[in-house]
Amino acid sequence: MAVIAFASRHLPGASLMNGDVRQSRELLDQTSAAMAQTFPPFAVEEDLTIPSDGGPIPATRYRVDEKGARGLIVFLHGGGFVVGSRASHDSLARELAVASGADVLSVDYRMAPEHVFPAAVDDSVAAFRYAVEKASDWGLDPRRIVVAGDSAGGNLSAVVAQQVRDDAVVPCFQLLIYPVVDVSVTRGSVREFAEGLFLTAADMDFFMDTYLPSPDLVEDPRVSPLKGELAGLPPAHVVVAGFDPLRDEGIEYAKALEKAGVEVTLERASGMIHGFANMGLISPTARAVVGRMAEAAARAMDAVG
Repeated sequence: MAVIAFASRHLPGASLMNGDVRQSRELLDQTSAAMAQTFPPFAVEEDLTIPSDGGPIPATRYRVDEKGARGLIVFLHGGGFVVGSRASHDSLARELAVASGADVLSVDYRMAPEHVFPAAVDDSVAAFRYAVEKASDWGLDPRRIVVAGDSAGGNLSAVVAQQVRDDAVVPCFQLLIYPVVDVSVTRGSVREFAEGLFLTAADMDFFMDTYLPSPDLVEDPRVSPLKGELAGLPPAHVVVAGFDPLRDEGIEYAKALEKAGVEVTLERASGMIHGFANMGLISPTARAVVGRMAEAAARAMDAVG
Protein backbone atom coordinates (compact mmCIF):
# COMPACT_ATOMS: atom_id res chain seq x y z
CA MET A 1 0.00 0.00 0.00
CA ALA A 2 2.92 2.37 0.69
CA VAL A 3 3.91 2.43 -2.99
CA ILE A 4 0.36 3.20 -4.10
CA ALA A 5 -0.06 5.85 -1.42
CA PHE A 6 3.19 7.51 -2.48
CA ALA A 7 2.01 7.50 -6.09
CA SER A 8 -1.31 9.03 -5.14
CA ARG A 9 0.48 11.92 -3.45
CA HIS A 10 3.42 12.52 -5.79
CA LEU A 11 2.87 11.28 -9.33
CA PRO A 12 1.24 13.75 -11.74
CA GLY A 13 -2.31 12.66 -12.43
CA ALA A 14 -2.29 9.94 -9.77
CA SER A 15 -5.41 11.37 -8.20
CA LEU A 16 -8.88 11.75 -9.63
CA MET A 17 -9.15 15.50 -10.17
CA ASN A 18 -6.19 17.41 -11.63
CA GLY A 19 -7.29 20.73 -13.05
CA ASP A 20 -10.49 21.01 -15.04
CA VAL A 21 -12.62 18.07 -16.18
CA ARG A 22 -10.96 17.74 -19.59
CA GLN A 23 -7.46 17.77 -18.08
CA SER A 24 -8.48 15.33 -15.36
CA ARG A 25 -9.90 12.88 -17.89
CA GLU A 26 -6.73 12.97 -19.96
CA LEU A 27 -4.41 12.62 -16.98
CA LEU A 28 -6.39 9.74 -15.49
CA ASP A 29 -6.20 7.84 -18.78
CA GLN A 30 -2.44 8.44 -18.94
CA THR A 31 -1.72 7.59 -15.32
CA SER A 32 -3.88 4.47 -15.40
CA ALA A 33 -1.90 3.25 -18.39
CA ALA A 34 1.35 3.89 -16.52
CA MET A 35 0.23 1.70 -13.58
CA ALA A 36 -1.48 -1.01 -15.63
CA GLN A 37 -0.41 -4.50 -16.55
CA THR A 38 0.12 -5.39 -20.18
CA PHE A 39 -1.31 -8.43 -21.94
CA PRO A 40 -0.72 -10.20 -25.24
CA PRO A 41 -3.32 -9.49 -27.96
CA PHE A 42 -6.73 -11.02 -27.34
CA ALA A 43 -8.67 -13.17 -29.77
CA VAL A 44 -11.35 -10.46 -29.88
CA GLU A 45 -10.90 -6.75 -29.20
CA GLU A 46 -14.03 -5.37 -30.80
CA ASP A 47 -15.08 -1.72 -30.60
CA LEU A 48 -18.83 -1.33 -31.06
CA THR A 49 -21.70 1.02 -30.35
CA ILE A 50 -24.74 0.16 -28.28
CA PRO A 51 -28.00 1.74 -29.47
CA SER A 52 -30.02 3.60 -26.87
CA ASP A 53 -32.61 6.35 -26.53
CA GLY A 54 -29.82 8.70 -25.48
CA GLY A 55 -27.70 7.98 -28.54
CA PRO A 56 -25.04 5.40 -29.40
CA ILE A 57 -22.94 4.21 -26.45
CA PRO A 58 -19.30 3.30 -27.26
CA ALA A 59 -18.11 -0.03 -25.89
CA THR A 60 -15.37 -2.61 -26.33
CA ARG A 61 -15.76 -6.39 -26.13
CA TYR A 62 -12.75 -8.44 -25.08
CA ARG A 63 -12.36 -12.20 -25.56
CA VAL A 64 -9.18 -14.01 -24.60
CA ASP A 65 -9.63 -17.34 -26.39
CA GLU A 66 -11.03 -17.71 -29.89
CA LYS A 67 -12.61 -21.01 -28.79
CA GLY A 68 -15.18 -19.10 -26.73
CA ALA A 69 -15.92 -17.90 -23.21
CA ARG A 70 -17.81 -19.11 -20.13
CA GLY A 71 -20.02 -16.01 -20.01
CA LEU A 72 -19.94 -12.23 -20.13
CA ILE A 73 -19.02 -9.45 -17.70
CA VAL A 74 -20.67 -6.10 -18.46
CA PHE A 75 -18.12 -3.70 -16.97
CA LEU A 76 -18.90 -0.11 -15.94
CA HIS A 77 -15.84 2.00 -15.16
CA GLY A 78 -15.33 4.27 -12.18
CA GLY A 79 -14.46 7.94 -12.02
CA GLY A 80 -17.16 9.73 -10.08
CA PHE A 81 -19.56 9.87 -13.04
CA VAL A 82 -17.27 12.64 -14.40
CA VAL A 83 -13.89 11.10 -15.34
CA GLY A 84 -12.75 7.61 -16.31
CA SER A 85 -13.21 5.70 -19.56
CA ARG A 86 -12.69 2.42 -21.33
CA ALA A 87 -9.07 3.56 -21.78
CA SER A 88 -8.47 4.19 -18.08
CA HIS A 89 -9.89 0.75 -17.24
CA ASP A 90 -8.57 -1.20 -20.23
CA SER A 91 -6.08 -3.21 -18.19
CA LEU A 92 -8.61 -4.06 -15.48
CA ALA A 93 -11.11 -5.22 -18.11
CA ARG A 94 -8.44 -7.42 -19.67
CA GLU A 95 -7.38 -8.79 -16.29
CA LEU A 96 -10.96 -9.75 -15.47
CA ALA A 97 -11.32 -11.43 -18.87
CA VAL A 98 -8.12 -13.45 -18.45
CA ALA A 99 -8.79 -14.49 -14.86
CA SER A 100 -12.49 -15.30 -15.31
CA GLY A 101 -12.42 -16.90 -18.76
CA ALA A 102 -15.37 -14.67 -19.69
CA ASP A 103 -15.84 -12.02 -22.31
CA VAL A 104 -15.85 -8.46 -20.96
CA LEU A 105 -18.00 -5.70 -22.45
CA SER A 106 -16.53 -2.39 -21.24
CA VAL A 107 -18.99 0.49 -21.57
CA ASP A 108 -18.39 4.23 -22.02
CA TYR A 109 -21.65 5.54 -20.57
CA ARG A 110 -22.41 9.26 -20.72
CA MET A 111 -20.83 11.39 -18.01
CA ALA A 112 -21.36 14.72 -16.28
CA PRO A 113 -21.16 17.65 -16.66
CA GLU A 114 -22.19 17.15 -20.29
CA HIS A 115 -24.82 14.58 -19.30
CA VAL A 116 -26.10 14.63 -15.73
CA PHE A 117 -28.12 12.00 -13.86
CA PRO A 118 -29.89 9.84 -14.97
CA ALA A 119 -27.95 9.59 -18.27
CA ALA A 120 -25.31 7.22 -16.85
CA VAL A 121 -28.01 5.01 -15.34
CA ASP A 122 -30.00 4.90 -18.56
CA ASP A 123 -26.90 3.99 -20.58
CA SER A 124 -25.86 1.28 -18.11
CA VAL A 125 -29.29 -0.34 -18.18
CA ALA A 126 -29.32 -0.12 -21.98
CA ALA A 127 -25.88 -1.75 -22.11
CA PHE A 128 -26.98 -4.68 -19.95
CA ARG A 129 -30.11 -5.24 -22.03
CA TYR A 130 -28.06 -5.02 -25.23
CA ALA A 131 -25.70 -7.67 -23.85
CA VAL A 132 -28.66 -9.95 -23.16
CA GLU A 133 -29.89 -9.49 -26.74
CA LYS A 134 -26.45 -10.01 -28.31
CA ALA A 135 -25.16 -12.83 -26.12
CA SER A 136 -26.31 -15.64 -28.40
CA ASP A 137 -24.70 -13.92 -31.40
CA TRP A 138 -21.43 -14.03 -29.46
CA GLY A 139 -21.90 -17.71 -28.62
CA LEU A 140 -22.82 -16.97 -25.00
CA ASP A 141 -25.65 -17.90 -22.66
CA PRO A 142 -27.51 -14.67 -21.76
CA ARG A 143 -28.21 -16.10 -18.33
CA ARG A 144 -24.45 -16.04 -17.64
CA ILE A 145 -23.98 -12.28 -17.55
CA VAL A 146 -22.31 -10.57 -14.62
CA VAL A 147 -22.69 -6.84 -14.04
CA ALA A 148 -19.51 -5.34 -12.60
CA GLY A 149 -17.89 -2.00 -11.92
CA ASP A 150 -15.65 -0.02 -9.63
CA SER A 151 -16.55 3.08 -7.59
CA ALA A 152 -19.11 5.01 -9.68
CA GLY A 153 -19.26 1.93 -11.90
CA GLY A 154 -19.99 -0.15 -8.81
CA ASN A 155 -22.87 2.21 -8.11
CA LEU A 156 -24.17 1.78 -11.63
CA SER A 157 -23.81 -2.01 -11.43
CA ALA A 158 -25.84 -2.12 -8.22
CA VAL A 159 -28.44 0.17 -9.79
CA VAL A 160 -28.64 -1.96 -12.94
CA ALA A 161 -29.31 -5.06 -10.83
CA GLN A 162 -32.21 -3.22 -9.19
CA GLN A 163 -33.57 -1.64 -12.37
CA VAL A 164 -33.76 -4.86 -14.39
CA ARG A 165 -35.04 -7.07 -11.58
CA ASP A 166 -38.34 -7.67 -13.43
CA ASP A 167 -36.74 -8.40 -16.82
CA ALA A 168 -36.95 -11.90 -18.27
CA VAL A 169 -33.15 -12.14 -17.94
CA VAL A 170 -31.32 -10.59 -15.00
CA PRO A 171 -27.62 -10.59 -14.07
CA CYS A 172 -26.43 -13.83 -12.54
CA PHE A 173 -24.05 -11.90 -10.28
CA GLN A 174 -23.03 -8.44 -9.11
CA LEU A 175 -19.32 -7.62 -8.74
CA LEU A 176 -19.18 -4.35 -6.80
CA ILE A 177 -15.67 -2.95 -6.41
CA TYR A 178 -15.44 -0.22 -3.74
CA PRO A 179 -18.88 0.96 -4.84
CA VAL A 180 -20.64 4.26 -4.20
CA VAL A 181 -23.93 3.13 -2.67
CA ASP A 182 -25.24 5.94 -0.47
CA VAL A 183 -24.43 9.63 -0.99
CA SER A 184 -27.06 10.82 1.51
CA VAL A 185 -24.84 10.28 4.58
CA THR A 186 -21.22 11.16 5.39
CA ARG A 187 -19.77 8.09 7.09
CA GLY A 188 -16.72 7.77 9.29
CA SER A 189 -14.38 6.53 6.55
CA VAL A 190 -15.08 9.66 4.49
CA ARG A 191 -13.88 11.81 7.38
CA GLU A 192 -10.99 9.48 8.24
CA PHE A 193 -9.56 9.37 4.71
CA ALA A 194 -10.64 12.78 3.48
CA GLU A 195 -7.28 13.70 1.95
CA GLY A 196 -4.14 12.28 0.40
CA LEU A 197 -5.15 8.80 -0.77
CA PHE A 198 -6.25 9.18 -4.41
CA LEU A 199 -9.96 9.79 -3.78
CA THR A 200 -10.62 12.77 -1.52
CA ALA A 201 -13.71 14.10 0.21
CA ALA A 202 -13.42 17.22 -1.95
CA ASP A 203 -13.45 15.03 -5.08
CA MET A 204 -16.58 13.26 -3.84
CA ASP A 205 -18.36 16.55 -3.22
CA PHE A 206 -17.39 17.82 -6.65
CA PHE A 207 -18.57 14.65 -8.36
CA MET A 208 -21.99 14.71 -6.72
CA ASP A 209 -22.43 18.44 -7.35
CA THR A 210 -21.57 17.82 -11.00
CA TYR A 211 -23.55 14.59 -11.48
CA LEU A 212 -26.80 15.49 -9.74
CA PRO A 213 -29.02 18.25 -11.16
CA SER A 214 -30.58 18.63 -7.69
CA PRO A 215 -29.30 17.77 -4.19
CA ASP A 216 -32.75 16.35 -3.44
CA LEU A 217 -31.83 13.32 -5.57
CA VAL A 218 -29.45 11.85 -2.99
CA GLU A 219 -32.29 9.68 -1.66
CA ASP A 220 -33.19 8.29 -5.10
CA PRO A 221 -32.28 4.56 -5.24
CA ARG A 222 -30.80 5.16 -8.70
CA VAL A 223 -28.28 7.45 -6.98
CA SER A 224 -28.02 5.69 -3.60
CA PRO A 225 -28.86 2.02 -4.22
CA LEU A 226 -28.71 1.32 -0.49
CA LYS A 227 -32.10 3.07 -0.43
CA GLY A 228 -33.56 0.59 -2.92
CA GLU A 229 -35.36 -2.74 -2.57
CA LEU A 230 -32.62 -5.33 -2.04
CA ALA A 231 -34.58 -8.55 -1.55
CA GLY A 232 -34.45 -10.86 -4.54
CA LEU A 233 -31.36 -9.34 -6.12
CA PRO A 234 -28.63 -11.51 -7.70
CA PRO A 235 -25.76 -12.76 -5.56
CA ALA A 236 -23.01 -10.22 -5.00
CA HIS A 237 -19.32 -9.94 -4.25
CA VAL A 238 -18.47 -6.62 -2.61
CA VAL A 239 -14.86 -5.45 -2.36
CA VAL A 240 -13.79 -2.58 -0.11
CA ALA A 241 -10.37 -1.02 0.46
CA GLY A 242 -9.15 -0.40 3.99
CA PHE A 243 -7.93 3.15 3.33
CA ASP A 244 -10.86 4.35 1.25
CA PRO A 245 -13.49 7.02 1.95
CA LEU A 246 -16.06 4.60 0.49
CA ARG A 247 -15.11 1.71 2.77
CA ASP A 248 -17.90 2.05 5.32
CA GLU A 249 -20.76 2.34 2.85
CA GLY A 250 -19.52 -0.68 0.93
CA ILE A 251 -19.49 -2.74 4.12
CA GLU A 252 -22.94 -1.45 5.01
CA TYR A 253 -24.27 -2.40 1.57
CA ALA A 254 -22.93 -5.93 1.89
CA LYS A 255 -24.58 -6.27 5.29
CA ALA A 256 -27.86 -4.86 3.97
CA LEU A 257 -27.84 -7.33 1.07
CA GLU A 258 -27.26 -10.20 3.48
CA LYS A 259 -30.06 -8.99 5.75
CA ALA A 260 -32.36 -8.88 2.71
CA GLY A 261 -31.59 -12.54 1.98
CA VAL A 262 -29.17 -11.96 -0.89
CA GLU A 263 -26.17 -14.28 -1.10
CA VAL A 264 -23.18 -11.98 -0.63
CA THR A 265 -19.47 -12.19 0.04
CA LEU A 266 -17.43 -9.27 1.32
CA GLU A 267 -13.69 -8.90 0.76
CA ARG A 268 -11.87 -6.30 2.81
CA ALA A 269 -8.64 -5.38 1.04
CA SER A 270 -7.35 -3.96 4.29
CA GLY A 271 -4.06 -2.49 3.10
CA MET A 272 -5.33 -0.89 -0.10
CA ILE A 273 -6.61 2.51 -1.20
CA HIS A 274 -9.43 3.50 -3.53
CA GLY A 275 -8.62 2.70 -7.15
CA PHE A 276 -6.19 -0.11 -6.38
CA ALA A 277 -7.74 -2.47 -8.93
CA ASN A 278 -6.26 -0.29 -11.69
CA MET A 279 -2.76 -0.46 -10.19
CA GLY A 280 -1.82 -4.05 -10.91
CA LEU A 281 1.57 -3.19 -12.37
CA ILE A 282 2.85 -1.88 -9.03
CA SER A 283 0.91 -4.00 -6.55
CA PRO A 284 0.94 -7.81 -6.30
CA THR A 285 -1.81 -7.52 -3.69
CA ALA A 286 -4.01 -5.63 -6.14
CA ARG A 287 -3.49 -8.38 -8.72
CA ALA A 288 -4.39 -11.05 -6.18
CA VAL A 289 -7.60 -9.29 -5.14
CA VAL A 290 -8.65 -8.77 -8.75
CA GLY A 291 -7.98 -12.46 -9.34
CA ARG A 292 -10.36 -13.36 -6.54
CA MET A 293 -12.99 -11.01 -7.97
CA ALA A 294 -12.73 -12.81 -11.29
CA GLU A 295 -12.92 -16.21 -9.62
CA ALA A 296 -16.11 -15.18 -7.81
CA ALA A 297 -17.64 -14.08 -11.12
CA ALA A 298 -16.55 -17.31 -12.80
CA ARG A 299 -18.13 -19.45 -10.08
CA ALA A 300 -21.40 -17.55 -10.47
CA MET A 301 -21.43 -18.07 -14.23
CA ASP A 302 -20.63 -21.77 -13.83
CA ALA A 303 -23.46 -22.15 -11.30
CA VAL A 304 -26.08 -21.20 -13.90
CA GLY A 305 -27.93 -24.37 -14.92
